[in-house]
Amino acid sequence: MKILYFHQHFSTPAGSTGTRSYEMARALLERGHNVTMVCGAYQLAKSGLSGDSSSGVKRGVVDGIDVIEFQLPYSNSDSFLKRTKTFLEYSLKSSLLPCREDFDLLFATSTPLTAGIPGILMKLIKPKKFVFEVRDLWPELPREMGVITNPAVLKAMELLEWSSYRAADGAVALSPGIKEGIERRSENLPVEMIPNGCDLDLFKPTGSKAEIPGVSDDDFVALFTGAHGIANGLDAALDAASVLKKRGDNSIKLVFIGGGREKRQLVQRAREQQLDNCIFLNPVPKTELPGYLRRADVGLMLLQNVPAFYYGTSPNKFFDYISSGLPVLNNYPGWVADMIRENECGRVVSPESPKAFADGLQELKKGVHQTEQGQNARALAERKFSRKELSNRFVEFLEEVYRS
Repeated sequence: MKILYFHQHFSTPAGSTGTRSYEMARALLERGHNVTMVCGAYQLAKSGLSGDSSSGVKRGVVDGIDVIEFQLPYSNSDSFLKRTKTFLEYSLKSSLLPCREDFDLLFATSTPLTAGIPGILMKLIKPKKFVFEVRDLWPELPREMGVITNPAVLKAMELLEWSSYRAADGAVALSPGIKEGIERRSENLPVEMIPNGCDLDLFKPTGSKAEIPGVSDDDFVALFTGAHGIANGLDAALDAASVLKKRGDNSIKLVFIGGGREKRQLVQRAREQQLDNCIFLNPVPKTELPGYLRRADVGLMLLQNVPAFYYGTSPNKFFDYISSGLPVLNNYPGWVADMIRENECGRVVSPESPKAFADGLQELKKGVHQTEQGQNARALAERKFSRKELSNRFVEFLEEVYRS
């Protein structure tokens, strides 16, 4: 089977972002399939291609994957209008490829929702299979967050969502809420839930630890990794840091690794409020991240208190934390919070409560059950979220859709 795979933010492990599509493509190759990956030029990603582009496009083979990279720069720090323009440019350029490439199945993964456009247009001219992967519920998330309020834009997004499901022969959902949302909006569409998973060989409790500037050997480290955006609600962590300072507890260090639109504001706030217990680091390649996780004592799973997030996201960082044997402190309800409670692998604190957040960190620092919670986290990773097993399910689903 020849798969034409669209992911605007595709990255190899050399990048500082998620590598789900790389892992899934590699799994397809191992089963004897061919993969052509179509991506843009995301700031935190590394496609593996080098050299100059030809007419704004690079192409080459990376670890067996035929990669087509459009030179469309994208950053989480871009304005809403600039990001929207880049999303549309990528989708329109991508939509020309089904006319030129030899393939059996077109696979497109969001975000954004415009990722489905190549599949929708392809269906108008070719009787090929189309599988759509949904990573976030659009337009529910931007609507509930208040990021998009224009009724016409929201209506257009609803139409695009409906058209994507209508055109698809199958869908992959990354969380229970996403699966439920797809099934609610589509009729008889096969939907497989395949969440983000754990790279159990890369992220593991044993191995060398990274040195973190401003952190001493005796400090208790609460680590956040990933985007510093509006959705992440990282002001909640700074609120907790302020509570800890007032309590005179300087041994807990909150470390943030990543970048995004809110980072400059967060750094400035920490400086103005003299929150020297908050340490901000630049993004690091995924291959270097395990060392920082091993130095940490707890992983921070933070999001805004938005109901669409509760069951409608599949956060990469959570799976990296539990794979590394880290207890997790979570500050919003939902399926991640449920897993933490059920598997006793961390603490769930009330959203929008700096005191509860600080209390949770101090209770974890006591360390009475911390080792056991870390072991439970790793056991959960091995039992339910092995990337290898999830990749096999992914390949089998695509094969089933193709055969049907």
